[in-house]
Amino acid sequence: MQKVVIIDYGSGNLRSAAKAFERMNSELGLNFTIEVSSETDIVMRADRVVLPGVGSFPDCYTGVAKQEGLLEALNEIVITKARPFLGICVGMQLMASRGYENGETIGFNWIEGDVIAIKKSNAQVKIPHMGWNELDIMVKDHLVIENLCNIAQKPHVYFVHSFHMVPKKSDHILAVTEYGQRVTAMVGKDNMIGTQFHPEKSQKTGLQLIANFLKWSP
Repeated sequence: MQKVVIIDYGSGNLRSAAKAFERMNSELGLNFTIEVSSETDIVMRADRVVLPGVGSFPDCYTGVAKQEGLLEALNEIVITKARPFLGICVGMQLMASRGYENGETIGFNWIEGDVIAIKKSNAQVKIPHMGWNELDIMVKDHLVIENLCNIAQKPHVYFVHSFHMVPKKSDHILAVTEYGQRVTAMVGKDNMIGTQFHPEKSQKTGLQLIANFLKWSP
């Protein structure tokens, strides 16, 4: 039986993510075990890895780094063994080289780029960016995005954030949203996917994305 491990490093919001994965695993008739864990040996046996993130970039990086062996295990399972990976919100941001929230903090450097503040370009732009926004899909043929555009002309997803990732290479950007500027909504590279929005809170669109991730074989 294959295992999806949702990483617990004290960032919160784990149960709603686990419930969304359990629901789609059941609806699709798949045979995954969904497990929430921070234990290195469990992470190392994962067939798919999900890294949620709630809070600031430096706090989330510290939360991962202080779990003994966890960062090394993530690099081994995601980079060396190339198991499918999904980063959510700050979990996506940690894939970058650096974050500039409350100073400069190194990231995992899995996707070269920086995490910077959303600009408050006018009075209508409230920070943090919180609520539903349209996705503009940039890469139509990625399997994790498959069928998202069939749900609506432009699928709507739920965001809560003040910073966003700016990859060095534009082809790592899978989707954007407009919020006073172009904001990175989704990134991808090889076996890795990241969503700035919360698929577990994005109703039908989010559940479709989770279903696609469970079936994805990069």
